Amino acid sequence: MTNRTEKAVNEAEWDRVKTRLKQEFGETAFKSWVKPITPTAIHDGEVELAVPTRFMRDWIATHYGERIRALWSGENPSVRRIILKVAGSSSSGSNGRGTAVTERTAPAAAKSAEPMRAAARITAAAPTAGPELSAPLDSRYTFENFVVGKPNEFAYAAAKRVAESDQVSFNPLFLYGGVGLGKTHLMHAIAWEIRQRSPQRKVVYLSAEKFMYSFVRALRNQDTVSFKEQFRSVDVLMIDDVQFISGKDATQEEFFHTFNALVDQGRQLVLSADKSPSNLEEIGDRLRSRLASGLVADLHPTTFELRLGILDAKAEQLGTQVPQKVKEFLAHKISSNVRELEGALTRLVAHVQLVGGQITLETAQDLLQDLLRAHDRRLSMEEIQKRVAEHFKIRISDMSSARRARAVARPRQVAMYLSKQLTSRSLPEIGRAFGGRDHTTVMHAVRKVEELVRLDSAFAEDVELLTRMLES
Repeated sequence: MTNRTEKAVNEAEWDRVKTRLKQEFGETAFKSWVKPITPTAIHDGEVELAVPTRFMRDWIATHYGERIRALWSGENPSVRRIILKVAGSSSSGSNGRGTAVTERTAPAAAKSAEPMRAAARITAAAPTAGPELSAPLDSRYTFENFVVGKPNEFAYAAAKRVAESDQVSFNPLFLYGGVGLGKTHLMHAIAWEIRQRSPQRKVVYLSAEKFMYSFVRALRNQDTVSFKEQFRSVDVLMIDDVQFISGKDATQEEFFHTFNALVDQGRQLVLSADKSPSNLEEIGDRLRSRLASGLVADLHPTTFELRLGILDAKAEQLGTQVPQKVKEFLAHKISSNVRELEGALTRLVAHVQLVGGQITLETAQDLLQDLLRAHDRRLSMEEIQKRVAEHFKIRISDMSSARRARAVARPRQVAMYLSKQLTSRSLPEIGRAFGGRDHTTVMHAVRKVEELVRLDSAFAEDVELLTRMLES
Protein backbone atom coordinates (compact mmCIF):
# COMPACT_ATOMS: atom_id res chain seq x y z
CA MET A 1 0.00 0.00 0.00
CA THR A 2 1.27 3.44 -0.92
CA ASN A 3 1.44 5.96 1.92
CA ARG A 4 -0.14 9.30 1.05
CA THR A 5 0.47 12.62 2.74
CA GLU A 6 -2.93 13.88 3.82
CA LYS A 7 -3.70 17.30 5.25
CA ALA A 8 -6.60 19.63 5.88
CA VAL A 9 -7.99 21.68 3.03
CA ASN A 10 -6.98 25.34 2.93
CA GLU A 11 -10.28 27.03 3.80
CA ALA A 12 -9.20 30.33 2.24
CA GLU A 13 -8.68 28.58 -1.11
CA TRP A 14 -12.10 26.94 -0.89
CA ASP A 15 -13.75 30.27 0.05
CA ARG A 16 -12.27 31.92 -3.04
CA VAL A 17 -13.40 29.02 -5.24
CA LYS A 18 -16.92 29.28 -3.79
CA THR A 19 -17.01 33.02 -4.42
CA ARG A 20 -16.16 32.51 -8.10
CA LEU A 21 -18.73 29.70 -8.45
CA LYS A 22 -21.41 31.93 -6.94
CA GLN A 23 -20.54 34.71 -9.39
CA GLU A 24 -20.58 32.38 -12.40
CA PHE A 25 -23.63 30.22 -11.66
CA GLY A 26 -25.83 32.55 -9.58
CA GLU A 27 -27.28 32.56 -6.09
CA THR A 28 -29.88 29.82 -6.64
CA ALA A 29 -27.51 27.23 -8.14
CA PHE A 30 -24.92 28.09 -5.49
CA LYS A 31 -27.34 27.42 -2.62
CA SER A 32 -28.62 24.20 -4.16
CA TRP A 33 -25.35 22.59 -5.26
CA VAL A 34 -22.22 24.31 -3.97
CA LYS A 35 -23.16 25.32 -0.43
CA PRO A 36 -23.78 21.69 0.71
CA ILE A 37 -20.24 20.64 -0.35
CA THR A 38 -17.79 20.02 2.50
CA PRO A 39 -14.04 19.69 1.74
CA THR A 40 -12.58 16.90 3.87
CA ALA A 41 -8.93 16.44 2.90
CA ILE A 42 -6.22 17.05 0.31
CA HIS A 43 -3.52 14.55 -0.58
CA ASP A 44 -1.18 14.03 -3.52
CA GLY A 45 -2.90 16.69 -5.60
CA GLU A 46 -6.36 15.27 -4.90
CA VAL A 47 -9.04 17.22 -3.01
CA GLU A 48 -11.81 15.18 -1.41
CA LEU A 49 -15.24 16.80 -1.23
CA ALA A 50 -18.19 15.31 0.65
CA VAL A 51 -21.82 15.82 -0.37
CA PRO A 52 -25.03 14.60 1.34
CA THR A 53 -26.42 12.23 -1.33
CA ARG A 54 -25.46 10.19 -4.38
CA PHE A 55 -27.82 12.25 -6.53
CA MET A 56 -26.00 15.44 -5.56
CA ARG A 57 -22.61 13.80 -6.13
CA ASP A 58 -23.54 12.72 -9.65
CA TRP A 59 -25.15 16.04 -10.54
CA ILE A 60 -22.24 18.12 -9.23
CA ALA A 61 -19.70 15.89 -10.96
CA THR A 62 -21.48 16.28 -14.30
CA HIS A 63 -22.36 19.98 -14.16
CA TYR A 64 -19.87 21.66 -11.81
CA GLY A 65 -17.02 19.24 -11.16
CA GLU A 66 -14.66 20.37 -13.92
CA ARG A 67 -15.21 24.03 -13.09
CA ILE A 68 -14.47 23.39 -9.40
CA ARG A 69 -11.27 21.59 -10.36
CA ALA A 70 -10.18 24.33 -12.75
CA LEU A 71 -10.82 27.11 -10.24
CA TRP A 72 -9.04 25.22 -7.45
CA SER A 73 -6.09 24.53 -9.71
CA GLY A 74 -5.94 28.25 -10.33
CA GLU A 75 -5.73 28.84 -6.59
CA ASN A 76 -3.35 25.94 -5.97
CA PRO A 77 -1.49 24.55 -9.02
CA SER A 78 -0.71 21.30 -7.17
CA VAL A 79 -4.41 20.35 -7.26
CA ARG A 80 -4.99 18.11 -10.26
CA ARG A 81 -8.01 16.11 -9.20
CA ILE A 82 -11.32 16.54 -7.37
CA ILE A 83 -12.95 13.52 -5.74
CA LEU A 84 -16.63 13.79 -4.84
CA LYS A 85 -17.99 11.30 -2.35
CA VAL A 86 -21.13 10.83 -0.32
CA ALA A 87 -20.66 11.95 3.28
CA GLY A 88 -19.91 8.96 5.50
CA SER A 89 -18.65 6.74 2.66
CA SER A 90 -15.02 5.82 2.07
CA SER A 91 -13.23 6.73 -1.13
CA SER A 92 -10.09 4.75 -0.45
CA GLY A 93 -9.27 1.70 -2.48
CA SER A 94 -9.41 1.26 -6.21
CA ASN A 95 -12.89 -0.22 -6.16
CA GLY A 96 -14.32 2.68 -4.20
CA ARG A 97 -13.06 5.47 -6.39
CA GLY A 98 -15.72 5.26 -9.07
CA THR A 99 -15.56 6.44 -12.66
CA ALA A 100 -13.14 9.14 -13.76
CA VAL A 101 -14.78 12.23 -15.27
CA THR A 102 -12.32 14.13 -17.43
CA GLU A 103 -12.82 17.35 -19.36
CA ARG A 104 -13.23 16.41 -23.02
CA THR A 105 -12.46 18.53 -26.01
CA ALA A 106 -15.99 18.23 -27.41
CA PRO A 107 -19.40 19.18 -25.99
CA ALA A 108 -20.59 15.58 -26.12
CA ALA A 109 -18.68 14.97 -22.90
CA ALA A 110 -21.66 15.59 -20.69
CA LYS A 111 -23.78 13.07 -22.59
CA SER A 112 -21.12 10.37 -22.69
CA ALA A 113 -20.18 10.40 -19.01
CA GLU A 114 -20.61 6.95 -17.44
CA PRO A 115 -22.76 6.47 -14.31
CA MET A 116 -20.99 7.35 -11.03
CA ARG A 117 -20.36 4.86 -8.24
CA ALA A 118 -19.07 5.51 -4.69
CA ALA A 119 -17.10 8.62 -5.64
CA ALA A 120 -16.67 10.80 -8.70
CA ARG A 121 -13.20 11.86 -9.80
CA ILE A 122 -12.67 15.03 -11.80
CA THR A 123 -9.22 15.06 -13.35
CA ALA A 124 -7.31 17.81 -15.11
CA ALA A 125 -7.65 17.61 -18.86
CA ALA A 126 -4.83 17.02 -21.26
CA PRO A 127 -3.54 20.17 -22.97
CA THR A 128 -5.65 21.33 -25.91
CA ALA A 129 -4.64 23.08 -29.10
CA GLY A 130 -5.02 26.50 -27.47
CA PRO A 131 -2.53 28.02 -25.06
CA GLU A 132 -2.77 26.94 -21.42
CA LEU A 133 -4.05 30.37 -20.42
CA SER A 134 -7.46 29.56 -21.92
CA ALA A 135 -10.22 28.96 -19.38
CA PRO A 136 -12.18 25.66 -19.47
CA LEU A 137 -15.31 25.55 -21.61
CA ASP A 138 -18.64 24.43 -20.19
CA SER A 139 -19.88 21.43 -22.17
CA ARG A 140 -23.51 22.56 -21.67
CA TYR A 141 -22.93 25.85 -23.50
CA THR A 142 -23.30 24.88 -27.15
CA PHE A 143 -25.37 26.26 -30.01
CA GLU A 144 -27.61 23.20 -29.80
CA ASN A 145 -28.49 24.04 -26.19
CA PHE A 146 -29.10 27.75 -26.82
CA VAL A 147 -32.80 28.63 -26.95
CA VAL A 148 -33.34 31.22 -29.68
CA GLY A 149 -36.06 33.87 -29.55
CA LYS A 150 -36.62 37.35 -30.89
CA PRO A 151 -34.58 39.04 -28.09
CA ASN A 152 -31.40 37.09 -28.95
CA GLU A 153 -31.77 35.92 -32.56
CA PHE A 154 -29.46 38.57 -34.02
CA ALA A 155 -26.66 37.86 -31.53
CA TYR A 156 -27.13 34.11 -32.09
CA ALA A 157 -26.93 34.48 -35.90
CA ALA A 158 -23.80 36.64 -35.64
CA ALA A 159 -22.14 34.14 -33.29
CA LYS A 160 -22.97 31.25 -35.63
CA ARG A 161 -21.51 33.13 -38.60
CA VAL A 162 -18.23 33.74 -36.76
CA ALA A 163 -18.04 30.14 -35.55
CA GLU A 164 -18.74 28.57 -38.95
CA SER A 165 -16.58 30.85 -41.10
CA ASP A 166 -12.93 30.12 -41.85
CA GLN A 167 -12.48 33.77 -42.73
CA VAL A 168 -12.85 36.70 -40.34
CA SER A 169 -16.46 37.84 -40.66
CA PHE A 170 -16.71 40.69 -38.17
CA ASN A 171 -13.78 42.01 -36.18
CA PRO A 172 -14.46 42.22 -33.40
CA LEU A 173 -17.80 40.58 -32.71
CA PHE A 174 -18.96 42.46 -29.63
CA LEU A 175 -21.81 40.89 -27.63
CA TYR A 176 -23.47 42.84 -24.86
CA GLY A 177 -26.46 42.51 -22.56
CA GLY A 178 -27.51 42.22 -18.93
CA VAL A 179 -26.62 39.48 -16.48
CA GLY A 180 -27.88 36.00 -17.34
CA LEU A 181 -29.05 36.73 -20.91
CA GLY A 182 -26.67 34.34 -22.71
CA LYS A 183 -23.45 36.21 -23.57
CA THR A 184 -21.16 33.65 -21.95
CA HIS A 185 -23.20 30.80 -23.41
CA LEU A 186 -22.71 32.15 -26.94
CA MET A 187 -18.98 32.68 -26.41
CA HIS A 188 -18.50 29.11 -25.19
CA ALA A 189 -20.60 27.88 -28.13
CA ILE A 190 -18.39 29.75 -30.60
CA ALA A 191 -15.27 28.23 -29.06
CA TRP A 192 -16.72 24.68 -29.11
CA GLU A 193 -17.83 25.04 -32.74
CA ILE A 194 -14.45 26.33 -33.93
CA ARG A 195 -12.54 23.62 -32.06
CA GLN A 196 -14.75 20.96 -33.63
CA ARG A 197 -14.67 22.36 -37.17
CA SER A 198 -11.02 23.47 -37.20
CA PRO A 199 -9.02 21.72 -34.44
CA GLN A 200 -5.81 23.23 -35.77
CA ARG A 201 -6.92 26.78 -34.94
CA LYS A 202 -5.75 28.11 -31.59
CA VAL A 203 -8.73 29.38 -29.62
CA VAL A 204 -8.27 31.21 -26.33
CA TYR A 205 -11.25 32.06 -24.14
CA LEU A 206 -10.80 33.90 -20.86
CA SER A 207 -12.25 36.68 -18.75
CA ALA A 208 -10.97 40.24 -18.87
CA GLU A 209 -10.05 39.75 -15.22
CA LYS A 210 -7.73 36.87 -16.09
CA PHE A 211 -6.23 38.88 -18.95
CA MET A 212 -5.39 41.64 -16.49
CA TYR A 213 -3.92 39.25 -13.90
CA SER A 214 -1.78 37.59 -16.61
CA PHE A 215 -0.50 41.01 -17.67
CA VAL A 216 0.25 42.06 -14.08
CA ARG A 217 2.10 38.79 -13.49
CA ALA A 218 4.17 39.35 -16.64
CA LEU A 219 5.08 42.83 -15.45
CA ARG A 220 6.05 41.54 -12.03
CA ASN A 221 8.21 38.80 -13.56
CA GLN A 222 9.63 41.18 -16.16
CA ASP A 223 8.46 38.81 -18.88
CA THR A 224 6.12 40.91 -21.01
CA VAL A 225 7.66 39.52 -24.21
CA SER A 226 6.32 36.03 -23.48
CA PHE A 227 2.95 37.53 -22.55
CA LYS A 228 2.71 39.34 -25.87
CA GLU A 229 3.78 36.24 -27.81
CA GLN A 230 1.18 34.10 -26.06
CA PHE A 231 -1.73 36.34 -26.89
CA ARG A 232 -0.63 37.48 -30.33
CA SER A 233 -0.06 33.98 -31.67
CA VAL A 234 -3.66 32.79 -31.30
CA ASP A 235 -6.16 32.49 -34.14
CA VAL A 236 -9.25 33.40 -32.12
CA LEU A 237 -9.12 35.49 -28.95
CA MET A 238 -12.30 35.63 -26.87
CA ILE A 239 -12.50 37.88 -23.83
CA ASP A 240 -15.55 37.92 -21.56
CA ASP A 241 -16.68 40.86 -19.40
CA VAL A 242 -14.56 43.55 -21.01
CA GLN A 243 -16.09 46.11 -18.63
CA PHE A 244 -13.75 44.73 -15.96
CA ILE A 245 -10.81 46.68 -17.39
CA SER A 246 -12.63 50.02 -17.06
CA GLY A 247 -10.39 52.46 -15.24
CA LYS A 248 -7.33 50.19 -15.50
CA ASP A 249 -5.18 52.26 -17.84
CA ALA A 250 -2.12 50.01 -18.14
CA THR A 251 -4.25 46.93 -18.91
CA GLN A 252 -6.29 48.91 -21.45
CA GLU A 253 -3.12 50.04 -23.18
CA GLU A 254 -1.81 46.47 -23.51
CA PHE A 255 -5.21 45.21 -24.60
CA PHE A 256 -5.38 47.95 -27.25
CA HIS A 257 -2.03 46.90 -28.73
CA THR A 258 -2.96 43.20 -28.58
CA PHE A 259 -6.24 44.05 -30.32
CA ASN A 260 -4.45 45.93 -33.11
CA ALA A 261 -1.83 43.21 -33.59
CA LEU A 262 -4.47 40.48 -34.00
CA VAL A 263 -6.65 42.55 -36.32
CA ASP A 264 -3.63 43.39 -38.50
CA GLN A 265 -2.88 39.65 -38.77
CA GLY A 266 -6.45 38.83 -39.74
CA ARG A 267 -7.19 36.98 -36.48
CA GLN A 268 -10.69 36.85 -35.01
CA LEU A 269 -11.69 38.65 -31.80
CA VAL A 270 -14.92 38.01 -29.88
CA LEU A 271 -15.69 40.22 -26.90
CA SER A 272 -18.53 40.63 -24.44
CA ALA A 273 -19.63 43.20 -21.88
CA ASP A 274 -22.67 44.28 -19.92
CA LYS A 275 -22.98 47.51 -21.95
CA SER A 276 -22.40 48.61 -25.53
CA PRO A 277 -18.94 50.05 -26.33
CA SER A 278 -20.29 53.60 -26.38
CA ASN A 279 -21.69 53.21 -22.86
CA LEU A 280 -18.64 51.63 -21.21
CA GLU A 281 -17.33 54.00 -18.58
CA GLU A 282 -13.64 54.81 -18.01
CA ILE A 283 -12.60 53.23 -21.30
CA GLY A 284 -10.19 55.29 -23.42
CA ASP A 285 -11.54 56.80 -26.63
CA ARG A 286 -9.07 54.87 -28.82
CA LEU A 287 -10.09 51.52 -27.33
CA ARG A 288 -13.79 52.38 -27.34
CA SER A 289 -13.55 53.21 -31.04
CA ARG A 290 -11.81 49.88 -31.70
CA LEU A 291 -14.45 47.91 -29.75
CA ALA A 292 -17.23 49.47 -31.82
CA SER A 293 -15.45 49.01 -35.16
CA GLY A 294 -16.80 45.53 -35.88
CA LEU A 295 -20.28 44.10 -35.33
CA VAL A 296 -22.03 45.05 -32.09
CA ALA A 297 -24.89 42.69 -31.19
CA ASP A 298 -27.04 43.04 -28.10
CA LEU A 299 -29.07 40.45 -26.23
CA HIS A 300 -32.36 41.98 -25.09
CA PRO A 301 -34.26 40.96 -21.95
CA THR A 302 -36.17 37.74 -22.52
CA THR A 303 -39.84 37.59 -23.42
CA PHE A 304 -42.36 35.37 -21.65
CA GLU A 305 -42.40 32.98 -24.64
CA LEU A 306 -38.61 32.71 -24.71
CA ARG A 307 -38.48 32.01 -20.96
CA LEU A 308 -41.03 29.24 -21.45
CA GLY A 309 -38.87 27.76 -24.19
CA ILE A 310 -35.83 27.88 -21.91
CA LEU A 311 -37.76 26.07 -19.17
CA ASP A 312 -38.97 23.45 -21.66
CA ALA A 313 -35.38 22.79 -22.74
CA LYS A 314 -34.17 22.66 -19.13
CA ALA A 315 -36.91 20.25 -18.09
CA GLU A 316 -36.00 17.99 -21.02
CA GLN A 317 -32.33 18.16 -20.02
CA LEU A 318 -33.27 17.18 -16.45
CA GLY A 319 -35.41 14.32 -17.76
CA THR A 320 -38.44 15.47 -15.77
CA GLN A 321 -42.03 16.26 -16.67
CA VAL A 322 -42.89 19.68 -15.27
CA PRO A 323 -46.55 20.84 -15.31
CA GLN A 324 -47.20 23.65 -17.79
CA LYS A 325 -48.77 25.81 -15.07
CA VAL A 326 -45.56 25.61 -13.01
CA LYS A 327 -43.42 26.62 -15.99
CA GLU A 328 -45.75 29.54 -16.74
CA PHE A 329 -45.59 30.61 -13.11
CA LEU A 330 -41.77 30.61 -13.09
CA ALA A 331 -41.58 32.33 -16.48
CA HIS A 332 -43.80 35.14 -15.22
CA LYS A 333 -42.12 35.56 -11.83
CA ILE A 334 -38.42 35.28 -12.81
CA SER A 335 -38.04 37.51 -15.81
CA SER A 336 -34.64 39.21 -15.60
CA ASN A 337 -32.04 36.45 -15.32
CA VAL A 338 -31.98 33.19 -17.29
CA ARG A 339 -29.44 31.60 -14.92
CA GLU A 340 -31.76 32.18 -11.97
CA LEU A 341 -34.71 30.89 -14.00
CA GLU A 342 -32.89 27.64 -14.86
CA GLY A 343 -31.53 27.39 -11.33
CA ALA A 344 -35.02 27.72 -9.88
CA LEU A 345 -36.28 24.80 -12.00
CA THR A 346 -33.21 22.71 -11.12
CA ARG A 347 -33.74 23.40 -7.43
CA LEU A 348 -37.40 22.44 -7.68
CA VAL A 349 -36.71 19.21 -9.57
CA ALA A 350 -33.84 18.24 -7.25
CA HIS A 351 -35.96 18.81 -4.14
CA VAL A 352 -38.73 16.58 -5.44
CA GLN A 353 -36.26 13.85 -6.48
CA LEU A 354 -34.41 13.98 -3.16
CA VAL A 355 -37.27 14.20 -0.67
CA GLY A 356 -40.21 12.98 -2.74
CA GLY A 357 -43.51 14.62 -3.60
CA GLN A 358 -44.81 16.19 -6.78
CA ILE A 359 -43.98 19.34 -8.70
CA THR A 360 -46.92 21.68 -8.10
CA LEU A 361 -47.56 25.40 -7.90
CA GLU A 362 -47.67 25.10 -4.11
CA THR A 363 -44.31 23.31 -4.01
CA ALA A 364 -42.75 25.93 -6.29
CA GLN A 365 -44.06 28.83 -4.23
CA ASP A 366 -42.96 27.31 -0.92
CA LEU A 367 -39.54 26.10 -2.01
CA LEU A 368 -38.58 29.17 -4.05
CA GLN A 369 -40.05 31.85 -1.81
CA ASP A 370 -36.67 33.53 -1.21
CA LEU A 371 -35.97 33.80 -4.93
CA LEU A 372 -39.53 34.83 -5.81
CA ARG A 373 -39.53 37.48 -3.09
CA ALA A 374 -36.41 39.02 -4.61
CA HIS A 375 -38.21 39.35 -7.96
CA ASP A 376 -41.47 40.71 -6.55
CA ARG A 377 -42.39 44.31 -7.22
CA ARG A 378 -44.99 46.48 -5.52
CA LEU A 379 -48.25 45.39 -7.07
CA SER A 380 -50.37 47.90 -8.95
CA MET A 381 -53.56 47.64 -10.97
CA GLU A 382 -51.52 48.46 -14.08
CA GLU A 383 -49.36 45.40 -13.41
CA ILE A 384 -52.47 43.25 -12.88
CA GLN A 385 -53.97 44.45 -16.16
CA LYS A 386 -50.73 43.80 -18.00
CA ARG A 387 -50.31 40.27 -16.61
CA VAL A 388 -53.93 39.28 -17.25
CA ALA A 389 -53.87 40.71 -20.78
CA GLU A 390 -50.64 38.83 -21.50
CA HIS A 391 -52.05 35.59 -20.08
CA PHE A 392 -55.30 35.75 -22.10
CA LYS A 393 -53.54 37.18 -25.19
CA ILE A 394 -55.53 40.39 -25.49
CA ARG A 395 -54.34 43.98 -25.76
CA ILE A 396 -53.90 45.91 -22.55
CA SER A 397 -56.02 48.68 -24.07
CA ASP A 398 -58.94 46.22 -24.06
CA MET A 399 -59.00 46.51 -20.26
CA SER A 400 -60.39 50.04 -20.60
CA SER A 401 -62.28 49.68 -23.86
CA ALA A 402 -66.04 49.42 -24.35
CA ARG A 403 -65.75 46.03 -26.08
CA ARG A 404 -68.11 43.43 -24.60
CA ALA A 405 -67.12 40.29 -26.51
CA ARG A 406 -66.53 37.42 -24.10
CA ALA A 407 -62.89 37.01 -25.23
CA VAL A 408 -62.30 40.52 -23.86
CA ALA A 409 -64.94 40.89 -21.14
CA ARG A 410 -63.93 37.75 -19.25
CA PRO A 411 -60.22 38.69 -18.85
CA ARG A 412 -61.35 42.20 -17.86
CA GLN A 413 -63.52 40.70 -15.11
CA VAL A 414 -60.61 38.56 -13.92
CA ALA A 415 -58.40 41.65 -13.73
CA MET A 416 -61.06 43.49 -11.71
CA TYR A 417 -61.41 40.48 -9.38
CA LEU A 418 -57.64 40.28 -8.83
CA SER A 419 -57.46 44.05 -8.25
CA LYS A 420 -60.07 43.64 -5.51
CA GLN A 421 -58.29 40.64 -3.98
CA LEU A 422 -54.67 41.76 -4.22
CA THR A 423 -54.76 45.54 -3.72
CA SER A 424 -56.27 47.88 -1.16
CA ARG A 425 -58.06 49.92 -3.82
CA SER A 426 -61.77 50.67 -3.37
CA LEU A 427 -64.40 49.52 -5.85
CA PRO A 428 -64.83 53.03 -7.35
CA GLU A 429 -61.04 53.32 -7.77
CA ILE A 430 -60.90 49.96 -9.52
CA GLY A 431 -63.77 50.98 -11.79
CA ARG A 432 -62.01 54.21 -12.78
CA ALA A 433 -58.85 52.23 -13.65
CA PHE A 434 -60.92 50.10 -16.07
CA GLY A 435 -62.20 52.85 -18.33
CA GLY A 436 -64.27 54.79 -15.82
CA ARG A 437 -66.68 51.98 -15.03
CA ASP A 438 -69.15 52.11 -12.16
CA HIS A 439 -68.41 50.34 -8.87
CA THR A 440 -71.43 48.05 -9.44
CA THR A 441 -69.71 46.74 -12.59
CA VAL A 442 -66.71 45.79 -10.47
CA MET A 443 -68.99 44.05 -7.92
CA HIS A 444 -70.63 42.07 -10.73
CA ALA A 445 -67.20 41.08 -12.10
CA VAL A 446 -66.05 39.84 -8.68
CA ARG A 447 -69.19 37.74 -8.17
CA LYS A 448 -68.99 36.33 -11.71
CA VAL A 449 -65.36 35.26 -11.31
CA GLU A 450 -66.08 33.66 -7.91
CA GLU A 451 -68.94 31.70 -9.49
CA LEU A 452 -66.84 30.51 -12.43
CA VAL A 453 -64.00 29.46 -10.11
CA ARG A 454 -66.45 27.12 -8.33
CA LEU A 455 -67.94 25.69 -11.53
CA ASP A 456 -65.03 25.57 -14.02
CA SER A 457 -61.83 23.82 -12.89
CA ALA A 458 -59.80 25.05 -15.90
CA PHE A 459 -60.86 28.64 -15.25
CA ALA A 460 -60.05 28.18 -11.56
CA GLU A 461 -56.53 27.06 -12.50
CA ASP A 462 -56.05 30.19 -14.61
CA VAL A 463 -57.12 32.43 -11.73
CA GLU A 464 -54.94 30.53 -9.26
CA LEU A 465 -51.92 30.81 -11.55
CA LEU A 466 -52.42 34.55 -12.04
CA THR A 467 -52.90 35.04 -8.30
CA ARG A 468 -49.66 33.26 -7.49
CA MET A 469 -47.78 35.22 -10.11
CA LEU A 470 -49.03 38.53 -8.81
CA GLU A 471 -49.23 38.22 -5.05
CA SER A 472 -46.31 39.54 -3.03
